[in-house]
Amino acid sequence: MTISRRTLLGTTSGLALTGALAACGSNTGRGGGGGGGGPELEHWYHQYGEQGVEQAVKKYADAYDKADVSIQWRPGDYMQQLSAALLTKDGPDVFETEGPELDQIRGKRVADLTDLIKDVKDDYNPAVLATKTYEGKVYGIPQVVDMQLLYYRKSLLDDAGVEPPRTLDALVDAAKKLTTKKTKGLFLGNDGGAAVLGATPLQAAGLSFVSDDGTVGFDDPAAAKALGKLRALYADKSLLLGAPSDWSDPAAFTQGLTAMQWSGLWALPAVKKALGDDFGVLPFPKDGAAGKPTVPVGAFAAAVNAKGKHVAAGKAYLKWLWVEKEDYQEDFALSYGFHIPARISLAKKAKKLQEGAAAEAVKLATENGFSNPLIWTTAANNAYNDALSRIIKDGKDPDAELRKVVRKAQSELARVQGKPS
Repeated sequence: MTISRRTLLGTTSGLALTGALAACGSNTGRGGGGGGGGPELEHWYHQYGEQGVEQAVKKYADAYDKADVSIQWRPGDYMQQLSAALLTKDGPDVFETEGPELDQIRGKRVADLTDLIKDVKDDYNPAVLATKTYEGKVYGIPQVVDMQLLYYRKSLLDDAGVEPPRTLDALVDAAKKLTTKKTKGLFLGNDGGAAVLGATPLQAAGLSFVSDDGTVGFDDPAAAKALGKLRALYADKSLLLGAPSDWSDPAAFTQGLTAMQWSGLWALPAVKKALGDDFGVLPFPKDGAAGKPTVPVGAFAAAVNAKGKHVAAGKAYLKWLWVEKEDYQEDFALSYGFHIPARISLAKKAKKLQEGAAAEAVKLATENGFSNPLIWTTAANNAYNDALSRIIKDGKDPDAELRKVVRKAQSELARVQGKPS
């Protein structure tokens, strides 16, 4: 699940690798010469949608004096371009990635970066760092944290006599009470939440996609109960559907089309501008005695090409940029959008994150954040999302749907772990 609003990938995914590389080959931070001295490093970033990011990363590269760092700013299907490039001898020295992916780690195409962060490892958001870690070794340094959370309109809840919901049952009840002729109670996306929620309701029920022992983590009656409650929201017409923009855009919330909306931290400045202090934020509420409030978190990471020409120099550069240069890390997170620095200490002292809903969001991301594990495969994820859609939109039986997903997930987890299915 990609939850970073920074991501702005193109729709053309069928380009041959050579054409894609040629299209961006001259888009560098130094333009070809550079005064950094030392080896020449090529650093890839995906094309961000926020103004100023490209200029910022070029500024960072220019400030490094132990190598000549050129920036590749890459539009299009970045992850496909990156995966293909890492299979060649001409891939980037260092690069930004949603992963690294499990096959890249196992194929020794990304370098072990454990030593780079050993002195500050406990200072990284644990849920985010876990997705960059395999068999105890760290293969990517998290850059910033993005998260999803629940926005609610204080005045509308007060007028309806509704408390901010702390359980899934309370969320269902609140959405129904808040629904009027003009306003729906809750917006989870135009498909009722099927595309965005993912493992969130499972985590809220005390479950997960994958257990600590590497087996399916939602083969439990509590999973069906939780997903059945999402269907109840859809069936009783408490959900806003067919909004002009989808869940990632707060417009439905700020324009009064819904009293509560599931969206991202990136939306907070726009919500604050439109509503002042008339809003609050919550995690996805817990479900059942074993449940817990939860928020999904994610992060792009900086990684080093293990088969590149300058592995040691690439590691030194990334340690400088993403471990030592705390001012750049805060700048990257909060000057060109609204995100949380990956380092907990930086998030706590950043002025923009010290008050109100922003401070609450940082607390939620640190204490209640989760990310999907590395061994959860695309095939298993697609099976789950398809089932979730059928449960929410079509009213299919949650037990029956999840049994099929469990079988698929068992097979996938056994495959990637080399175990009998």
